[in-house]
Amino acid sequence: MEPYAYKTKTLFQRFTGHLKTVLIHKKYVSQGCFRIGLYYQGIVHDLSKFTPVEFMTGVRYYDGHRSPNAVERQLFGASEAWLHHKGRNRHHFEYWVDFTADPVTPIRGCRMPLKYVAEMVCDRRAACIAYHGADYAQGDAWAYYVSHRDKIVMHPDTRAVLEKALVLMRDEGEDAAFRWLKDILSVTKGRDYTAALFGLDYQLLD
Repeated sequence: MEPYAYKTKTLFQRFTGHLKTVLIHKKYVSQGCFRIGLYYQGIVHDLSKFTPVEFMTGVRYYDGHRSPNAVERQLFGASEAWLHHKGRNRHHFEYWVDFTADPVTPIRGCRMPLKYVAEMVCDRRAACIAYHGADYAQGDAWAYYVSHRDKIVMHPDTRAVLEKALVLMRDEGEDAAFRWLKDILSVTKGRDYTAALFGLDYQLLD
């Protein structure tokens, strides 16, 4: 995709466009989190986007079609805004990637606490709504995930829960996905979990 599309917009258009996207995203993440009982997470979600390193990058590279972080990464090989963001927001699986002593698999995904997996589902849905607008469909979050999942480093338990929720959203709708997430959160009550606890296995879903 053309990396310089943002230059067709004025600074005012980029500022208002980015701010609107962030606020719409936060609105729908909060909506989803509230539906599953994660009120605090819904309120504080992505507050780091208002820090200078993240917000100014968003304004500078906003083109209305994709994340400004993706533009920054395409232009410079890395996104400072994204590195700042993913290191401060636990609902991103990248936050939970760590090194191992195994030379064959030197990095691994740690099991994400379930409340952050649930917030991740809300985040993925809200991002699709913010970027797709009136064209949003309930299968969009699954479609985006599938397009990247071969590159994702994620703990098997985390992956199984995420995929189950996104497939439910795709096939049975958002209400079904949020209801399932709320149910499994009530089972664990913040404690550790495994995929087997919810009757899931580690086979990738289609």
